[in-house]
Amino acid sequence: MKNKIKKKVVIFIGPPGSGKGLQANLVAEKFGLYHIETSELLERCFSEEKEKTFEIEGKRYPVKEVEKIWKSGKLCPPPFVVFLVKRKIKEIAQQKKGIVFSASPRTLYEGEKIVPLLEKLFSKKNIFVFYLKCPKSVLKKRLLSRRICSLLRHPILNLKGMEKLKRCPLDGSLLIKRKIDKPEILDKRFEEFKKKTFPLVDFFKKRKIKLFEIDARPLPEKIFKKIEKILKDEPS
Repeated sequence: MKNKIKKKVVIFIGPPGSGKGLQANLVAEKFGLYHIETSELLERCFSEEKEKTFEIEGKRYPVKEVEKIWKSGKLCPPPFVVFLVKRKIKEIAQQKKGIVFSASPRTLYEGEKIVPLLEKLFSKKNIFVFYLKCPKSVLKKRLLSRRICSLLRHPILNLKGMEKLKRCPLDGSLLIKRKIDKPEILDKRFEEFKKKTFPLVDFFKKRKIKLFEIDARPLPEKIFKKIEKILKDEPS
């Protein structure tokens, strides 16, 4: 017990486009947490470890083959994702830092593998889960116009006057669209969330981990103020 890290762990879950990454960035900056973004871990692995094959739970996972699955809009094999996430969790825990997750865990399998490790390293009382809820029609509109900066992956809001912006106002890097934000794969991604990620809501409740449902339709600033108040008011 004395070896547990007395730092917060914040987990965001929600359908594609619900603002998980943006809110995670804000929480990370405000509370001094390390942001583990699953998509970034995957993209970095596909870029830097492309020629590798990992053996996980007795099965071989060529990185190139996993990348093909990811580009199709389907979720990557859970054991592969868990391997990358747990590797990062242990690295951050050694640095005695808290963690915020956007889009991890994404399946019950991932939750069953990752959450016990978080409870062991950080204590259950320090884990906070935020479920960002939003209608599918709103999410589709967001995703089709979403851009991020190519350097630090800042999400850029599609507000009036920013449509023609080509570079990130924070770091000056080019704005890009993520490869998976395409009309032909959006429905697949929403269906994947419904079938594989949404059941995590009950999973967290059954483990008696603090879970808060947040309306993800307002402007990010308003959403963040609610989240900030909860993290400040709730004992850890």
